[in-house]
Amino acid sequence: MRRLLRPAKAAASVAAGAAVLASFGEVAYADSIFSFRRQPAAPPPPPPPDAPAPAAASSGSSGFDPEELERGARALRQINGSRYAKLLFGLMQSQEETRLAEMAAEKVRHDIYWKVKEIEAKRKMGEEYRENLKQQSQIEAQRLRYEDELAKKRKQEEREAERRQDAELVRMQEIGALKREQARRATEQKILEQELQTLKERAKNDRETNKENAISNAKAKAHEAKLTEDYERRMLVELMNGEREKWLAAINTTFQHIEGGLRTLLTDRSKLVMGIGGVTALAAGVYTTREGARVTWGYINRILGQPSLIRESSMRKFPLPGLKALKPSSASLSGGAGFENVILHPSLKRRIEHLARATANTKSHDAPFRNMLFYGHPGTGKTLVAREMARKSGLDYAMMTGGDVAPLGSEAVTKIHEIFDWAKKSQKGLLLFIDEADAFLCERNSTHMSEAQRSALNALLFRTGDQSRDIVLVLATNRPGDLDAAITDRIDEVIEFPLPGEEERFQLLKLYLNNYMLKDDDKSSPWSTLLKKQPKKIHVRDISDDLLRDAARKIDGFSGREIAKLMASVQAAVYGSPDCILNPQLFSEVVEYKIAEHQQRMKLASEAAA
Repeated sequence: MRRLLRPAKAAASVAAGAAVLASFGEVAYADSIFSFRRQPAAPPPPPPPDAPAPAAASSGSSGFDPEELERGARALRQINGSRYAKLLFGLMQSQEETRLAEMAAEKVRHDIYWKVKEIEAKRKMGEEYRENLKQQSQIEAQRLRYEDELAKKRKQEEREAERRQDAELVRMQEIGALKREQARRATEQKILEQELQTLKERAKNDRETNKENAISNAKAKAHEAKLTEDYERRMLVELMNGEREKWLAAINTTFQHIEGGLRTLLTDRSKLVMGIGGVTALAAGVYTTREGARVTWGYINRILGQPSLIRESSMRKFPLPGLKALKPSSASLSGGAGFENVILHPSLKRRIEHLARATANTKSHDAPFRNMLFYGHPGTGKTLVAREMARKSGLDYAMMTGGDVAPLGSEAVTKIHEIFDWAKKSQKGLLLFIDEADAFLCERNSTHMSEAQRSALNALLFRTGDQSRDIVLVLATNRPGDLDAAITDRIDEVIEFPLPGEEERFQLLKLYLNNYMLKDDDKSSPWSTLLKKQPKKIHVRDISDDLLRDAARKIDGFSGREIAKLMASVQAAVYGSPDCILNPQLFSEVVEYKIAEHQQRMKLASEAAA
């Protein structure tokens, strides 16, 4: 029996020892905010039924129970004497290792917690720093905008002050100029009144003299006319009587033949039918021929005719490809004698002649042509030079105006392609001159350019994308800055046509004086002299080179076209005089008048530009 109770007592002792150790296992660390508690061990096995019940713990005033300690010591002795001691101590060691591992894990979680806290704090500091930087940048931008507005206001005030000063200066200059102009006009008025009084007296004397001469001449001419009229009346009566008898005889003979023919037709039915059929067939043939010719002509004109955009051309209206053109020769351009009818500055003329020779040689060697741009003031000879260059280089010439493209609308693209297709029919090569090119070749970003004009420009760019062996493109404009960049990229030679200098103006005056007043038209036929009224011949007196040079100095700023109009005005003034005599006084009066007109026109242009 005792042997059976010993294992039970040993088990109870082991359980008590385990409970004591478990009570000692609750540990708290002072350096941590966490309390590490061990997991409760498995409940001890129940004591045997005959085991004595543990005595109730009595606690003293101090909380120390000696009986508990005694029971623990007794349990430890029982454990040491038990065969399960090793198992119990192994279990206690594993529990201690588990507790240490849990403490290490809790420490790692504690470190991670503080690291997260530190990262969160740094993130908040970064956000606060970024917010401060953003506020500072906004404040700096507001400060810069305010300084910029102050600077703009200051500059605007300075410009306003300068504008007021300039306006006051211009007003004072205008007042001074007005006073000088009034004084000059008053002086000229006095001089004109004196000259007018002199002219009135001279005219009165001339009128009286001419009146007396006219009365005497009229009496003599009246008597002579009366005698001539009587003679001519007698001759005319005799001539009319003879012609009357001759025409009456011819009319009688004609009506007799017609009467015989009608009588024959009316009496013979077969001849009448044949006559009516012949007249009907003749009318039908005439109508058919007329309509057929009209349709055929329209078809030929549409297929082979000159494009409607071409204003002027040296090509035949219907070019025949079977006819071979003569090859151009540059021999006429050697020695600088190619442009004898064109008056330009010597350096510009040499360059034009060089380009004409180069164009002629380019065609003869079947090389690609070079496109050109002529720009300058209106009336400086751009069109004339292009025409002469085509003639001297052996090319055909065609001219169109840029202003004709815009009214065509959507048909402009088709017309542009028609021009280039028509130009390929030329055996010589064609010089296509586009005057006022800026009218439809302006910058494509312009707001004033329509979609049709933009399409026409793109069509021209497409046809001139590569260097051509058939067409020389020559553009003329007064505003080269308005041309599209793609157009200027296709230009190989850029030539400026300035206003003529003093020597050129002198040569132009001599040229137009010879063309308008000194040149005789000896090529008129005898029939034109009988049927056409002959103009009066102009007599030029005392118009020397010195007078022309003095006029050339005065007309500074005139273009070639204005000089031509000046000489045309001189011609009109000469035709307006009773004797058709050009003298230095009349020439000088017209020159002064045209100079004043030119100055007024320039003033109006400057005011319009302002």
